[in-house]
Amino acid sequence: MIAHKKKFFSGFGLLLSFGVVLAILFSPVFNGQNGLNYFDDLYNSISKDSAYYIPALKKDAEGYASTPVVAKIKMADENQASQAALLFGKAGAEATVSGNQISVNGNLGKVFESCLEDTDSMYHNDGKTVSSKYGMEEKQVIYNWYMAFKALSKDLNAQKKFKDAKMIDTISKKAVELSYNYYTIEPRKISDSVGIVTFSLVFYVIYTMWFGFAVLFMFEGWGLKLEH
Repeated sequence: MIAHKKKFFSGFGLLLSFGVVLAILFSPVFNGQNGLNYFDDLYNSISKDSAYYIPALKKDAEGYASTPVVAKIKMADENQASQAALLFGKAGAEATVSGNQISVNGNLGKVFESCLEDTDSMYHNDGKTVSSKYGMEEKQVIYNWYMAFKALSKDLNAQKKFKDAKMIDTISKKAVELSYNYYTIEPRKISDSVGIVTFSLVFYVIYTMWFGFAVLFMFEGWGLKLEH
């Protein structure tokens, strides 16, 4: 039994209009995308533009120009070890593979330089340069850097070379991971999208309240009350 028809149908009308807007959001009316995908791409593009740490990392890596690296690292399997050894080889280091292990002897600064060149290309969506350099799919190259750095950091920590290991971890997080995750996404400055960003945030708040008031009015229309 509806106790307050006006309030109930007001809430019902809000709920129906909420559903209509929701249907529009899930329709491909935003440049061929639905609303969720459109705004997801928008915020990914904005976040990519603000996450470009590679130039700063290149400057930091210059401090390792005369730092040697001698390590024995363990990879997941022989195939991964062979692929990771290729990365070190391109960086001018000696990389000898034995099963799933790699003995590395080279210059840490050169390793950083080579890695950052690859991640910079990937950040700018130039995967062709990376794939042609190693003869394998570009995202596989970046994944190999991630796994190789993870293993190298572990070995250097065991050698108590904590500063070197920390730099490896920093490059891995701020260059390798980011270039992998943001690959193919075009960076976009938030200053170029202030209008749509402001609209999306305001709309999110209003749309959330929209649903809340719809449910509230319908419950009150039924005669349900929240009492203390």
